[in-house]
Amino acid sequence: MTTTSSAVQTTGLPFPRTEYERRQQRVFEAMERANLDALFVTACGHVQYLVGYHGFGSYFMPFPLILVPGQKPTFVVREYSLSNVRLESCVEEIVTYREQFDFAPVCAAAVRRFGLRGRRIGLELGCWNLAPADVSALQAQLPDMEFADATRLVATEAAVKTEMELEAMRIAMEMTDVAVRTFQQSLREGITEAELAANIDREVEEAGGVVRAAWGTLLFGQRTKDSHGSPKQNPIRNNEPAFMELAGLKNGYACGLVRSAVLGRHAETEFLHDLSIEVLEAVISAIKPGATAGEVDAAGREVLKRHGRPEFLNHRVGYQTGINWVERGNISLEPGATDILEPNMTFHMPIILRGESGYLIGTSEHVVVTERGSEILSQTPHTLYRA
Repeated sequence: MTTTSSAVQTTGLPFPRTEYERRQQRVFEAMERANLDALFVTACGHVQYLVGYHGFGSYFMPFPLILVPGQKPTFVVREYSLSNVRLESCVEEIVTYREQFDFAPVCAAAVRRFGLRGRRIGLELGCWNLAPADVSALQAQLPDMEFADATRLVATEAAVKTEMELEAMRIAMEMTDVAVRTFQQSLREGITEAELAANIDREVEEAGGVVRAAWGTLLFGQRTKDSHGSPKQNPIRNNEPAFMELAGLKNGYACGLVRSAVLGRHAETEFLHDLSIEVLEAVISAIKPGATAGEVDAAGREVLKRHGRPEFLNHRVGYQTGINWVERGNISLEPGATDILEPNMTFHMPIILRGESGYLIGTSEHVVVTERGSEILSQTPHTLYRA
């Protein structure tokens, strides 16, 4: 086990240290309201939100950020990743372990140093990066502690963006819009998904951004029946649909967008797209401070009920965005959800409908909740593009 308390380099931080301190303070206040004496933050997006480190080193071992009100954060990480964590986080107190079997004993020792015997610890049980075996090991090492589910605690605080965060998201969306325009302008008979993806990456890079089209969804023709799919050597033919869902990136913040097109004519997907626009616009109209996530979802489903097509939508109408494209445990615009929308929350609403023949086509918008409604971030229309 290694502990470092010396000043850390912060050249990898996208925001000032004071911004991370502000975020941590908000979480400390939320912990007090939840009656938590300590919090283990393990979801990569939540860790990045609080200290800057992207968490990639934790792909097979948890890297918990231990938060205790009134104390400096302690980061428990794999020794192999220590140099990256020092460079890319604002944490001064770093404790290391080498192998999986060291994880729980080292975490327990870090907790005991805070004098928290018999206290209540929150775990992100509903997020990625914390396996049931990790939880069991922690409970075995800390039998006198009470563990509680704190899945939504950081997510709820991170939902409301600062102007710094919104600026990063606006820049990310500018790159997404470059990707959309390239997608539309590149469509011609015979071009493959992979070739179009390469065009997108090149144009976005020339614009000074990052989009990584190969990691997103880009599909032509019959492959638009797949719910997700990276670009392949699949050419588009005349009278076939095309579908993309990509996100520009800035400082870890992703702004995803769905756009669809038809080369020539394709009656079924054109009908689906017209319906998706109507659903999307109803969802956007329902977004405002004080509305619940469930009410927003219901507004979209009501459109499909009126058309007698409720089965066309088999997923939620949207989700909270920010660091990473999406994080498990964040606010979801789904049936019955009770989360209340606030100004400066951001959401992506992909309205993708499955038709009777299996085609998946739709559109989306990425919005910021404002004092009176919402602001659409994209500058590209959500109408169907016809090439």
